Amino acid sequence: MNRDAAITAVKGIGEKTAALFGKLKIETVGDLLAHYPRDYVQFPVAKEPSELSEGETAAVIGRVLKTPLVRQTQRMPVTMTTVGDADAPLELVWFRMPYIRSQLAPGGTYVFYGKVMKKNGRLVMEQPVIYKREQYAAMEQAFLPVYALTGGITNNQITKAVRTVFAGDPLFPDPLPAEIRNECRLCEYNYALRQIHFPDDMDTLITARKRLVFDEFFFFILNMQYHKEKRVRDANEFELKNETFVDELMQRLPFALTGAQQRALSEIRCDMRGPYTMQRLIQGDVGSGKTILAFLAMADASHSGYQSAIMAPTEVLARQHYATFRQLCEDFGLKIPVVLLTGSMTARQKRMAYESLQLYPNAMIVGTHALIQEKAVYDNLALVITDEQHRFGVRQRETFAAKGCHPHILVMSATPIPRTLAIILYGDLDISVVDEVPAKRLPVKNCVVHTGYRPKAYSFLEQEVRAGHQAYVICPLVEAVEHMDLENTTDYVKKLREIFPPEIQLGLLHGQMKPEQKNKVMEAFLANEVQVLVSTTVVEVGVNVPNATVMMIENAERFGLAQLHQLRGRVGRGDAQSYCIMVNASQSRTAEERLLILNRSNDGFEIAAADLKLRGPGDFFGIRQSGELQFALGDIYQDAAVLRDASDRVQRLLAEDPELVSPEHVNVKRYMERAAQEQENQLSL
Repeated sequence: MNRDAAITAVKGIGEKTAALFGKLKIETVGDLLAHYPRDYVQFPVAKEPSELSEGETAAVIGRVLKTPLVRQTQRMPVTMTTVGDADAPLELVWFRMPYIRSQLAPGGTYVFYGKVMKKNGRLVMEQPVIYKREQYAAMEQAFLPVYALTGGITNNQITKAVRTVFAGDPLFPDPLPAEIRNECRLCEYNYALRQIHFPDDMDTLITARKRLVFDEFFFFILNMQYHKEKRVRDANEFELKNETFVDELMQRLPFALTGAQQRALSEIRCDMRGPYTMQRLIQGDVGSGKTILAFLAMADASHSGYQSAIMAPTEVLARQHYATFRQLCEDFGLKIPVVLLTGSMTARQKRMAYESLQLYPNAMIVGTHALIQEKAVYDNLALVITDEQHRFGVRQRETFAAKGCHPHILVMSATPIPRTLAIILYGDLDISVVDEVPAKRLPVKNCVVHTGYRPKAYSFLEQEVRAGHQAYVICPLVEAVEHMDLENTTDYVKKLREIFPPEIQLGLLHGQMKPEQKNKVMEAFLANEVQVLVSTTVVEVGVNVPNATVMMIENAERFGLAQLHQLRGRVGRGDAQSYCIMVNASQSRTAEERLLILNRSNDGFEIAAADLKLRGPGDFFGIRQSGELQFALGDIYQDAAVLRDASDRVQRLLAEDPELVSPEHVNVKRYMERAAQEQENQLSL
């Protein structure tokens, strides 16, 4: 089956189902195969009821002695039965599933899979999945994929579709030269694809993942370096005044810049007056004050009569930058026009913004991807800035730069990446590191707790809200996923509505929402119309909400340390003391030790280095580091060695064949271009 074929080419997928797959960005067979499992379920050996213990997710083999009882409560029907004996009974309960009664024959033996809890002194399993003995025996100890889902699509549908494609025995060309595969001991591409979806065992899963991660890193770095070699350094055609204007602005700030901020600003100002146009990355920890550096650089350009533009990854963040820059201009008495341009603006608002780009040659322009649309024509653009660099692709950055005549380029990232990895990932940029936080900010107080602490945590959240503050609650999933015992935002909001009084307003935010929905929720949170925001990790690149003082992270053990630090950076941005509560639902001692690193330190670069040392192949059942560049499988911390290998092979390949024209490299070049385009498409959605 051709990987470019529409998803409807897969047997059993019609137009209606294809539309649902489209919500997951799956439109072709290739997209389906690249929709890798987010986790795996390994079904345990079935136990006897007497072997069970509270808190475990288990499979229990039991004989149904009598027909289950169905009780009709005021709210719902409840189906119950008991397996085991008088010495070790296990109560089974199903809510709103009265049909279970007819599925369980008295005297029949079944396997029940679910989480074991203790209620009123008895062991109980709620909503267990039912299997026949022979059915469960076939699955026992197998690795079954668990995919990211959307409404209307089940895990079984995706699994079945992928199996259907593989049943046709597709054979795709291996994009890597055999020499590189052999040197790096990488498995064949088609084998890796099959094993990442349906691994035979842990060893083959690790082998498959390593190969596909190598491909992601290799083609990303190859694309970057290939175009870098072709790029000629542009002469700096902008004449900026060598006055004390920026120094005077710094003196009038209500706070002193840190030493790291001053160094970075000095490097920016030097670049903007150097012989070549600037291409610089500002890598600063959360809360380190990168936004004020962007403003001062843009003010520097405006003072010399040039336009500057900053592109934010979300509309809410763009609007916040716009408000901040306007306020700063007013505070400093600067007659600099500040222009906003975003996708959701009305046609009239956009038309006025486009006119402003032509009317004001020294404007500060703030926006989202709308800044690089065809209708946005600039008059005198000397400086372009992208905020949260990892949210934009290389081509998008180049498109932004092409809006001017070889403008200076400044990119900013809050992801604390160890310098050795940053040089690889941002090889086409000079790097400035802002590794200090403003002195006036109080360090966030951290605590790592187990699930039994939740009632106290909820009371603390309510106490902070009643004191006029706000809180985030982070869950790893959008909605419940079969066989994954993790918290999800959809159910968590419902649970908190039952716990908190009605005057406390709750908000829900996740990546499957439409942009306008996300903007509306974040604006309500910013305005304190929502006091507790239940969200997935989409808030890690968020707006500045100084009033938010509590971050509660559920299933904290499932995230990388660097991402947890990114999330924690959403609080502690005001004058009030802030707190981060990390709920560890694991019994693992290793998980506890990892989280204690965050408990001890608020230094993102120190945490990134620790993350780099601690994470290994055994961690890849956790939820992927989503804060860095948009790799489907790769994690720059966990896979740092693979990243370095891929970088080394790229350097050697381009040294031997800079144009990628030799016969054995034609397929490499084709795949590089395809991979780059796919990444750009994903980033633009």
